[in-house]
Amino acid sequence: MKKIRVYIDTSVFGGVFDDEFKRASSIFFEQVKLNYFEIFISPIVRNEISLAPQQVQDFYAEILPQTKIIDISDEALQLRDSYLNAKIISKKYSNDALHVAPATASGCSMIVSWNFKHIVHFEKIALYNAINISEGYQQISIYFPLEVISYE
Repeated sequence: MKKIRVYIDTSVFGGVFDDEFKRASSIFFEQVKLNYFEIFISPIVRNEISLAPQQVQDFYAEILPQTKIIDISDEALQLRDSYLNAKIISKKYSNDALHVAPATASGCSMIVSWNFKHIVHFEKIALYNAINISEGYQQISIYFPLEVISYE
């Protein structure tokens, strides 16, 4: 069975320690460890994790060997700029666009995030994908962990 290429942002790591998101995030990472998903992150995740509480940093370090790091390519930067120019999100939150852009540019099938304001939002998902198509990329699915974990 071919694993799904999944980009995860920083919020999913932090979700393991958040009462509201702990259960779904923990199950998601259990399934990562069982090789249900091929996990990708970007240097943005690494930078944001360095500012997180120690327990999040420690958990990240535990999961890191199972991840692949996507570089922030020129194509990803151009795609991020297209998202910002389309006003999907403001420049103040450009790092959120830098989660979506490299995931898209590198061919990930989906993004998993708990960021409901700038990433996992029905209006924003449609806008990200409209830009993706206009820039010659595939659409990308965007979900929160509860939507992608297996209940079997």
